[in-house]
Amino acid sequence: MQVMSALSQATRLEVFQRLVESLPDGMASGELAAAIGSSPNTMSAHLAVLTRAGVVRSDKVGRTVVYRAVTKPVEELSGFLAQACEMPSDLTS
Repeated sequence: MQVMSALSQATRLEVFQRLVESLPDGMASGELAAAIGSSPNTMSAHLAVLTRAGVVRSDKVGRTVVYRAVTKPVEELSGFLAQACEMPSDLTS
């Protein structure tokens, strides 16, 4: 599952969390890099992974590219994991 893989790396998880906090406005790559103390080149690589996983999208606003979190895939993963971790009722007695 690409979503889990993308978010399993600490910097990418932090980027995603920052983008969720900035919804609906989003953030530019340079803003994100400054916010988490990363270089712009490294930020571009992380954003590419997150975009391929479907948890980040980008929109061109004038001359700036704004990145926004896409929360639905993460919500679906969370629901799947919660269901997968439930113990059958006959085991909890």
